Amino acid sequence: MPPRRKRGEWIIVTPPRIAFLDVDGTILDHGTTIAPSTVTAIRTARERGALVYLSTGRSAGDIHPAVREIGFDGAITNGGAYAVAGNEEIVAEPMPADAVDRLERFFRSHDIHYFLQTDEAVYASAEVQAAVVAMLSSLRAQLAGDEPQTAPQGRPRFRDLATVDRTRVAKAVFLSDSTDAVSRAQSELGDRFHVVPGSIPLPGGTNGEIGMQGVTKGSAITAVLDHLGIDAADAIGIGDSWNDVEMFQVCGTGIAMGNAAQELKDLADEVTTAVLDDGVHNAFARHGLI
Repeated sequence: MPPRRKRGEWIIVTPPRIAFLDVDGTILDHGTTIAPSTVTAIRTARERGALVYLSTGRSAGDIHPAVREIGFDGAITNGGAYAVAGNEEIVAEPMPADAVDRLERFFRSHDIHYFLQTDEAVYASAEVQAAVVAMLSSLRAQLAGDEPQTAPQGRPRFRDLATVDRTRVAKAVFLSDSTDAVSRAQSELGDRFHVVPGSIPLPGGTNGEIGMQGVTKGSAITAVLDHLGIDAADAIGIGDSWNDVEMFQVCGTGIAMGNAAQELKDLADEVTTAVLDDGVHNAFARHGLI
């Protein structure tokens, strides 16, 4: 940004810094806890003039209130299908209805559990709802020995799959007992869809996320930066999952969480500490946001 002249003097106007944060595994420990230092870091960075955006695979309606209460300047949701700056919608790219139909036929033909996301809510069959609740209950039991910090509680809130408006679906998520479900989806759907391994920590099997080709966190971040007039060099992106790869690619600095897979760390510019080991705080401190 060029210098501006004011009352006969030149002053330097510093462009705003902006950070994009994944939710699960970055802010939240996969739906269970938030490190207090993360809350402090986000609020302090904003007080000092930085912009902080969510960048999540979740639908806007599925972001836990404890996360929203931290306070953000905007959000990229559904893995990049939607984005808002403040209350202004910047990106809205739901799937074509025929694409949703193809996905559902794929899932049914391979007996794969799935749920569909609109920007407002998540939709699943009763069978899938029960399976996900059981899985999350098991994970919480495993984490029961951890020192409590800020602990969002509650069951996942799904709506009945039969009621979803298939012209508004933004993304699909699937769970399978098969170890090759992701690679099978990539093989059979990769001509039209963006298929990546999911971030749900299953005790066995695999899970994945599916959006349209070209619709990613990276594409939405680019749209937001263009809207705000911020150079990508002034952006950092922090995440721990495979849907964060494109975020790393478009941001000036891509930062992997310490709890990310090693393969993902290798694709990032930097690695911070883990989600409950002050990972966001340490990254913000390193880059002068706090």
